[in-house]
Amino acid sequence: MPSAKIDSQQPVFIETRSIDHIPESERHGSLYSQFTLWLGCNLQITALLTGSLAVVLGGDVFWSLIGLLVGQVFGGGVMALHAAQGPKLGLPQMISSRVQFGVYGATIPIVLVALMYLGFNATGAILSGQAVAQLVGISNSSGILIFAFLTMLMTIMGYRFIHLAGRAASVVGVLAFCYLFARLTLNHDIAQLLAIRHFEWGRFLLAVSLSASWQIAYGPYVADYSRYLPGETSSVKTILAVGLGSVIGAQTSMVLGVFAAALAGSNFAGHEVSVIVGLGSTGLAAALIYFSIAFGKLTISTLNAYGSFMCAATVISGFKGSVVISQAHRIGFVLCIVVASTAVALVGEDSFIAAFKSFILFLLAFFTPWSAINLVDFYFINKGEYNLKALFDPDGQYGRWNGVGIVTYVIGVLVQMPFIATTLYAGPLVELLGGVDISWIIGLIFPGIMYYVLARRAKTEISSSVLS
Repeated sequence: MPSAKIDSQQPVFIETRSIDHIPESERHGSLYSQFTLWLGCNLQITALLTGSLAVVLGGDVFWSLIGLLVGQVFGGGVMALHAAQGPKLGLPQMISSRVQFGVYGATIPIVLVALMYLGFNATGAILSGQAVAQLVGISNSSGILIFAFLTMLMTIMGYRFIHLAGRAASVVGVLAFCYLFARLTLNHDIAQLLAIRHFEWGRFLLAVSLSASWQIAYGPYVADYSRYLPGETSSVKTILAVGLGSVIGAQTSMVLGVFAAALAGSNFAGHEVSVIVGLGSTGLAAALIYFSIAFGKLTISTLNAYGSFMCAATVISGFKGSVVISQAHRIGFVLCIVVASTAVALVGEDSFIAAFKSFILFLLAFFTPWSAINLVDFYFINKGEYNLKALFDPDGQYGRWNGVGIVTYVIGVLVQMPFIATTLYAGPLVELLGGVDISWIIGLIFPGIMYYVLARRAKTEISSSVLS
């Protein structure tokens, strides 16, 4: 059913649009809400645990913090570049992939992206279920189910509610992390931890890779949350608002994770949530920390579920030829997505996280090349000028399959294989690099250059044939 026209000054609370273009009359929001959304969704337990790995896997505190910051800035810059596509195109992120891959061909990276976010939500549900269980005194499984219901509800509410939740999460997160850092500095000798400095390239690059990969993983849905901004919104300011929010939030979480892991030592692994809450003492303070953990994860899990819904709608619309998603279908999509991730979380509640994190990291190799191709096309090949109608027409300008994008993508995935380091798969060159995974660097640079050369050549040939 067609979406109702909405007054730009009074956007509806429950979203009615999905993957269709957002007209200027319905644009709303501010750069401040972009900043708070990405700040709030990064002030959470999974980011904290990701940062802690830099120490758990052998790095010292000082160089781990520096390496994490370098990775945040680099990865956050790549991630934030996608944000400018939202106000410019007024479309969700993965729709623009049809320019590079074709209307049907875009399904290839989209399916893999949706699978990865399913995994993120499953692992997040397990951690959040533990926090909810401790907060209200129920079993972990019951906590997971409550968390799933809230995620589904927020996802159905949509864009405007997600941004409101982001603002609330940023406030809760800032208060919780300020309290934890205060407790940390008052009760422990942080200077002593920072004084131990043993630089090793392998450990340093590991820290860089951890934070850069964290940021780049947001790429496939960044524009989903900026597409309602007015079209005249500054691209530079949009990039800065999103990038700064994400980098500050993630670095804050990871810094706390580094200190917590260093202080806890061998007791940290397997007891991450209790160690973090232990920094905030007991009683009411502990309850507030558990609430912060659950609320922060709820925000990012909603983003993941919403992004997965956009991916599913994009795939189906490409083959069906329709861009209108009814409210009933929307609810059905979201229900299936949340049920699937919750089922995986419940089945693997006791032993799932470690194994599936490796699977998720392995999947990163499949959309890092997508990010490079998408950004090169938007900023250097078509320079943001897309035929919006053709994006929904398999027989239009962008065709059903785009050989240049698909071939570049496949090669971009393959060239990373020797450099991937996960428990699921380790490439033959990983040992020579000290066990460090630098596949994300290869996956950005090589396909980016390759696509630029091939796409420029193809565009020149098309222009020559038209002129002749």
